[in-house]
Amino acid sequence: MPNFHSDRLIQLLSVASPSGWETDLQNCWKEQVSPFVEKVDSDAYGNSWAVLPGKNTGAPQIMLEAHADEIGFIICYIDEKGFVYIVPIGGSDRTISAARRLRFFGDKGEVLGIIGNTAIHLREKNKDKIPEWHELFVDVGAASAEDVAKLGLRVGTPAVFQEGAQLLPSGRITGRGIDNRVGCHLTAKILHGLQTGNCPDVTTVAVNAVQEEIGCHGAGMIAHRLRPDYALVFDVTHATDTPGINHKQHGKICLGKGPAVSHGSGNHPKLVARLVETAEKLSLPLQHEPTPGRTSTDTDVIYKTRAGIPSALVSIPLRYMHSPSELIDYQDVEIACTLVSAFLRDFPAGGL
Repeated sequence: MPNFHSDRLIQLLSVASPSGWETDLQNCWKEQVSPFVEKVDSDAYGNSWAVLPGKNTGAPQIMLEAHADEIGFIICYIDEKGFVYIVPIGGSDRTISAARRLRFFGDKGEVLGIIGNTAIHLREKNKDKIPEWHELFVDVGAASAEDVAKLGLRVGTPAVFQEGAQLLPSGRITGRGIDNRVGCHLTAKILHGLQTGNCPDVTTVAVNAVQEEIGCHGAGMIAHRLRPDYALVFDVTHATDTPGINHKQHGKICLGKGPAVSHGSGNHPKLVARLVETAEKLSLPLQHEPTPGRTSTDTDVIYKTRAGIPSALVSIPLRYMHSPSELIDYQDVEIACTLVSAFLRDFPAGGL
């Protein structure tokens, strides 16, 4: 299969996409996939999708879905001295926020901000604690509220951490927003391979959904609209192979040992079994994850849409989730691509 290189993922990671402001990322993704699909489209709230027709017009339609948004921040208050106060978009982590740099996307372009952190020399040691969001302030170099306004910032302006992506010598990738830019990359990579190789009987519709981090809203919209027969959802899952994590409590998922398939909840047994069979047939490493309740991904919304859409969740192991330095092993992406591409090519024209 022709390679769809990791530099395409690095390109996606260079684009900010906080929930509610996904347009730039969607445009980048559509530009990547448009050369090798029949149709690319978007809806009113920015969900984007690409269609690769199958060889058999009567075969099922399978949706490959990932979410395009990332966690971030939004301005809630600006004081008279020009200090900016923020609240999180999605599950941003206040325990790692102090002293970090932010990219604000103002009316006049990007503005750099620094989340304030009082020097250790000046802090009262017996009062050291993790600050609440309302106790954090952002310094944008302004001396007054009027100066902030001149920069194009106001209440309602979004931001993300400044950190970009880097390819490590080991082939692993670190950066902000890998959750779930890696899923977006995976759908594009699969489409590229299907189009340049043996096209399956089934029609493949790859979806980049909005607003997962704040409630999986986009997934519900697009699943209702497209009415797929089946759905494979791509997201990240916690790699638990770092020090201090109790495997008896959180299970064991490792970087570089292949993607994880979920069992239980909205994951349809027939789809899961077929993924496992495909991995065994190709001797691909596959990890297993229990989801006795919610998966906390778009799967939870998709499988309940209309009369029910048989769905399965395939996850890429990720260290340091919801931090500016998330980490994956690109080998897991390659394995997931091989697995799902074979799954689609072998999918029965009459359905399961």
